[in-house]
Amino acid sequence: MNKIGIFGGTFNPLHLGHINSVVNVAEKLSLDRVFVVPAFQNPNKDPVEGPSPEQRLEMAETGFRPYDYVAQVDDIEIQRKGNSYTVDTLKLYAENYKADELHLIVGADAFYEFDTWKDFEEILSLCNIIVTSRPGMQLPFSVKDIPSGIQPFVALFDRNYVQLTTGRHIEFVRVEDVDVSATEIRKKLRNGLRVEKYLTFEVENFIKEKQLYKPLDSQIRNYEEFTMFCAKKLWSKKAIGLRGFDLSSMSAPTEYTLIASGTSSKHASSIAEVVMAEIKDEYGVLPIALEGLREGRWVLLDYGSLIIHLFYDFVRQEYGLENLWKEGKEIDLSEIKNT
Repeated sequence: MNKIGIFGGTFNPLHLGHINSVVNVAEKLSLDRVFVVPAFQNPNKDPVEGPSPEQRLEMAETGFRPYDYVAQVDDIEIQRKGNSYTVDTLKLYAENYKADELHLIVGADAFYEFDTWKDFEEILSLCNIIVTSRPGMQLPFSVKDIPSGIQPFVALFDRNYVQLTTGRHIEFVRVEDVDVSATEIRKKLRNGLRVEKYLTFEVENFIKEKQLYKPLDSQIRNYEEFTMFCAKKLWSKKAIGLRGFDLSSMSAPTEYTLIASGTSSKHASSIAEVVMAEIKDEYGVLPIALEGLREGRWVLLDYGSLIIHLFYDFVRQEYGLENLWKEGKEIDLSEIKNT
């Protein structure tokens, strides 16, 4: 019987954490082959500035080329376009392999959100699940640590193995990993910082040759003007409590920041979506990182030298971010508010 691994992801960029997961799992569980499947668009992640799906596919092919047991970097989701749902991909693999042969490899961070995936119950029948450790995250100690949607399917729980009522199983595997996120790597690349301990030589060269993750300065030439443009857009969308800070004199992750609130979490998300669209129209860029858009409690739009924070107003009071920026210079937005 073949043991087939399926490893999906956005790979934006492909880093050593991804490669270590595949290598460790393949060796520890004696997988015969692993198919790496880059997503066209992860439905659980918002689009951010970066390479095209085709470039990410080529990056994955470059990064995994030295590993013989990676049978193929599969373009199935790139060709399908739209949101990449794992259940759709597994159905196609099920046409060629039996369910007990298929092993879906996911990180612990993804596993803890597994019951939010489309048709996750069907996935539990289509394949086995291999869950790899992630820095700063513990693997489950008991059934109650497993996502609540999966718990009814547990027939037997052992420390590193869960037998499911579907006939499939879940295995937990500890792997050597790099304690860094793709978001952090993207920001380092855009700021010209060293990244060789996070990427293979081949991937780093690919990124340089294709000029991926260039600083946004080529499109946003004056961040002071850009900050005022964004402030005007926030104000026109009825953001409340709008304030801006110049943090260039501080040791801060950005030079400028804007903070504002919505009257509800839905309002905060709506403001963020509209402002992102208008920035895209005017400057041709998406944020290099985007957090919290779906929940709307605290939405963060990272444009490199400008970070915009949008809160549901009640949540904003809990954090009091403005207190962290007292040493910075507050930007006078009175003219914007009076227009």
